[in-house]
Amino acid sequence: MKNGVIIIEGHVQGLSNTRALGKDGIPVFVVDMNNCVTRYSKYCKKYFKCPDYVSDDFAEFLITLAKKENIHDWTLLPSNDHAVYTISKHKKILSEYYKVIALDYDKIVKIINKANLLSIADQCKIPIPKTEYFDSYIDISTKLNFPVLIKGKQGLSFYKETRRKAFVANDIKELQGKLLEISVFYPLDKTFVQEIIPSHNNRTISFTAFCIDGIIKSHWTGIKILEHPHEYGTATLAQSIKNEIVFEQSQILLKELNFTGVCEVEYLLDPRDNKYKLIEINPRTWLWVGLAIECGINYPLYIYNYLNNIETCYNSEYPVGLKWVNPYTNTIFGLKNLIKRKITLKKMIKLNSGKKINALFDYDDIKPFFAYASLLLTMIRTR
Repeated sequence: MKNGVIIIEGHVQGLSNTRALGKDGIPVFVVDMNNCVTRYSKYCKKYFKCPDYVSDDFAEFLITLAKKENIHDWTLLPSNDHAVYTISKHKKILSEYYKVIALDYDKIVKIINKANLLSIADQCKIPIPKTEYFDSYIDISTKLNFPVLIKGKQGLSFYKETRRKAFVANDIKELQGKLLEISVFYPLDKTFVQEIIPSHNNRTISFTAFCIDGIIKSHWTGIKILEHPHEYGTATLAQSIKNEIVFEQSQILLKELNFTGVCEVEYLLDPRDNKYKLIEINPRTWLWVGLAIECGINYPLYIYNYLNNIETCYNSEYPVGLKWVNPYTNTIFGLKNLIKRKITLKKMIKLNSGKKINALFDYDDIKPFFAYASLLLTMIRTR
């Protein structure tokens, strides 16, 4: 059997990566902490349940898996920040068994820790939201304009402990109260506070790229159209676009980081100064990577070919206006937003019009579409 790929986390992005690789004849194993939709794909040769991605046990699990399954030199392809972190932390030993594209530990910390990333971006003259840091909720003052968001420097850890991606405060008193609430679950010195960029008709733009030593070889840009929660959430509907400004800013930042691999760089347009401001970098494939793949930017294959020294013709030309939809979450949360009057029916219909690719349904690989339905209640409860 030829060298294959270990897909780490079998959620929707894992399914897209598995299909892209499987259709190219590359064997795929899937590992996940839980039951997952990707294990039901016909392109998944084997599925394994693993320990928590953030634990050292996860690295040991991968080593044991390589020995047991005799899969020396297979590629590790994570789609989870904690998995990226652990693989980077144990990169030296894991590289004895696998092909690893994850950054070295000292570099990954600069990206996953958002305070470090914001500092680097600011030094590169890349616009960022106004940000302050607090280690106490007592007698605080701020120069930030309200409302503000309170977030974790490491987003997944923050969410794991608080069950929220962010907290909103509308004045100084509420900010103190939210910081007090958070401090019960999470250290305040691991949080930061940012001005909220006005969100009227404002959507997250994702610039994505495959880089080698900070040089962009291929890139693709998309925009979230609908998401849950209604603002600053996870995409349920997205669209391919082009944006020269975020390309230029990302080019500077990725060069500074000397980045190798695939990443998603998120921006929001601030209507107050008309600048695209950096929100975060995800050093991995993201939820709707299937849209980039469908547009001809095959990121999982780029990673595989690079690590296996296979000559690749990189592409950055792609159709604009193609949409991606998760039919389940887009319907469920769309109805919820209609009921709460966060969106009108007319606007909902307009946004959902046009050519779309389905995140789950594939005539040649139909089981994941139905498996996702059965897993949905569990995913909503745990995520």
